[in-house]
Amino acid sequence: MDLKIDLHVHTCYSRDSVTTLKEVVTYSKRRGLDGVAITDHNTVKGALRLKTPDIIVVPGIEISTLNGHLLGLNVTTPIPAKLDIKETIHRIHEAGGIAVAPHPSVFYKSPPSRQIKSYDAIEVMNGASIPFQVFTYLGKRFAAHLGLPQTAGSDSHYAPEIGAAYTIVEADPDVDEIVAAIKKGATIPMGEAIPWKIRVERTALKLKRKI
Repeated sequence: MDLKIDLHVHTCYSRDSVTTLKEVVTYSKRRGLDGVAITDHNTVKGALRLKTPDIIVVPGIEISTLNGHLLGLNVTTPIPAKLDIKETIHRIHEAGGIAVAPHPSVFYKSPPSRQIKSYDAIEVMNGASIPFQVFTYLGKRFAAHLGLPQTAGSDSHYAPEIGAAYTIVEADPDVDEIVAAIKKGATIPMGEAIPWKIRVERTALKLKRKI
């Protein structure tokens, strides 16, 4: 079956995100998603604590390596930051996960090294990237060059951003099946950029919370 999954979502367990776990579920259902991947910065705490029968939760992490950011999907054990990216990929695989290169062409978002060929998939569509169409084109070209599966995610840090970009995954509604389908390329990246109105709302909310 075709599942609609946002494969790049941050929660309040990321220091730069304001999304609660309850909001993840609410907004995922509102956007018609079947599931999300929780990919907080350098922690799996949010992914492990979000337990719900309402949506599929793919546990994950966004790791700050010495060579840029890297997504680990189906990862439930902590993986240290600031390791060489090859070592980080190895540890993701050891943990039973897959390594996805997020926003590979978005120079201001700590993209992972373009010299690595051992990624399992490439995030070609990132809802938070600007200009969205340009970086989507470059991401797809990079994935095609490496012959790797393509994914999409919102990279949301604010609940209304969830589901702006998402991946259609042809799989049964099971985390292991979903990850296996991504690895074999049974994916279609879909969606659009996060609207400006929502970006402004997020910025205003963060500023208000700092006051």
